[in-house]
Amino acid sequence: MGDDERYAGGLDRILELVVLLNDDMTKSLAAQGLSVSRMTLLWTLRSLGPSPQRALAEALRVTPRAITGLVDGLVAGGLVTREPHPADRRATLVTCTERGTALLDETAGQQREFGRQLFAHMPVARFDALVAGLDDVLATLHGLGLVHQPGVTE
Repeated sequence: MGDDERYAGGLDRILELVVLLNDDMTKSLAAQGLSVSRMTLLWTLRSLGPSPQRALAEALRVTPRAITGLVDGLVAGGLVTREPHPADRRATLVTCTERGTALLDETAGQQREFGRQLFAHMPVARFDALVAGLDDVLATLHGLGLVHQPGVTE
């Protein structure tokens, strides 16, 4: 087998993995009444802490209009609140509610368990090689100018 065939086979496996994980994530979130976009905003909010919508839009590289729709949905679901900004009376802060924080904690636990299910059976050296290989692929993609841009839409 030549390099081109090996590389194509490797890419085929990565693409299959992406499709499988995306389908699983989409179904899991839908069962909780969430979209990938809304969950992405929640994870970003967890990382940033209480934030103005403008900062969230910049972090997710989406329009303010898209953020407004996402936040509206999360407010309606009781996962975030809008509160007055303490230093800028024209702005509001989006903040996770206790329910939103509990959902994020639960999701993080589910991800850890899924990671165990996926990788616990692998010998350590093979797992470490997988991670190193994925790091190489990600570095190459970043070098090609492909930057993580969540496809946040309502």
